[in-house]
Amino acid sequence: MGKKTMTLIDNRNGKHYEYPILEGSRGPAAVDMRSFYRDSGMFSYDPGFTSTASCRSEITFIDGEKGELRYRGIPIEELATGHSYLEVCHLLLEGKLPTEEELTALDLELRHRAFLPESLVKLFETMPDNAHPMSTLSAGATALSAFYYEHLKLESDEDYREMAHRIIAKMPTLAAFAYRHSLGATYIYPDIDRSFTENFLYMLRAYPGGKLHRDPSGPREIKPIEVQALDTIFTLHADHEQNASTTVVRSVASTGAHPYVAIASGIAALWGRAHGGANESVIEQLRMIGSVENVDKFIARAKDPKDPFRLMGFGHRVYKNFDPRARILKTLQDQLVEELDLDTELMRIARRIEEIALSDEYFIKRKLYPNIDFYSGIILTALGLPRSMFTPVFVIGRTVGWVAQWIEFRKSPEAKIARPRQLYIGK
Repeated sequence: MGKKTMTLIDNRNGKHYEYPILEGSRGPAAVDMRSFYRDSGMFSYDPGFTSTASCRSEITFIDGEKGELRYRGIPIEELATGHSYLEVCHLLLEGKLPTEEELTALDLELRHRAFLPESLVKLFETMPDNAHPMSTLSAGATALSAFYYEHLKLESDEDYREMAHRIIAKMPTLAAFAYRHSLGATYIYPDIDRSFTENFLYMLRAYPGGKLHRDPSGPREIKPIEVQALDTIFTLHADHEQNASTTVVRSVASTGAHPYVAIASGIAALWGRAHGGANESVIEQLRMIGSVENVDKFIARAKDPKDPFRLMGFGHRVYKNFDPRARILKTLQDQLVEELDLDTELMRIARRIEEIALSDEYFIKRKLYPNIDFYSGIILTALGLPRSMFTPVFVIGRTVGWVAQWIEFRKSPEAKIARPRQLYIGK
């Protein structure tokens, strides 16, 4: 069978340009146009890179038409319901699910690496008392590069592994300290007797001295269903192919910058309301709607082409079917409502909007299904997390994906500095 190629014809001069077609293991093929500018003197034009494959990757696969998401070939449904977040971390970093011994070793290592250098803790004191946790978290991640400068030069697989485990372990502590600083509350240090996910909730909720109380007006005890819910959210956020923040991480990696600086850049990109901050917008909108009685009025506004109002948490840039992560969170949300006895007005508004959107021809025709942001914000609210912590939770889950993508880029023989071109239209 001959080599597959695509031929481009320039109708201005009749010139033909032939380029090889690269086949992936799944999904669309790609036309290798790396020599296009050299051959033709022209650029391809693709704002937002919606039709551009920027790299080869073995980490995550998405089929937006089918509503499919896989990490290292394993369906997200299997991972989110049958494996822990730490198992998923091992999968993304090592390419396979861990044995029981490997999982135990990873768990113990992350527990002991969760502590921050004391001089880094002092950095939090330089921030305003009301600083948004994301700004403090981003600064803390950047500062880690000063404490672990040796990670700028990684040679062995063990070097890469140590760098990855260190940032994954410390990110929940950075996020929890950033939150408590925003409240003016005493920092709660990690408890090595607690698991990765439980420890994060503990650092958010505990009183000085490490106490948790049953009193609903104070920091409440951590229930297993809450740990399970947050662990699932971490798993669903762990990686999502070449999204905006991952593209930023890879671009910064291409300059040779410190890996923790690249991760901090990803945090900054994730903060945007069009990306990781979308679930904050969902809760903000639900509160603006105010009551179930107002839902129909806002649905009508969303359907009015002359009204700028749009429902948050519906539709997705990639998924043209139901977001598979949203299906999982929908089931989890129903379980939380039942087990935590949650029946708030916010929940009732969300359920009414969901009910209409899944049955209304307007939304069905446009494939505006609820996405992960619609459900994650509601679940995080049910767990007692304020809106300011929604995106830091996303950061904690996504850190392993960013690190895996950073490592893959660094080890790729095709790695080169990112340098898109432009169509100049100025004077």
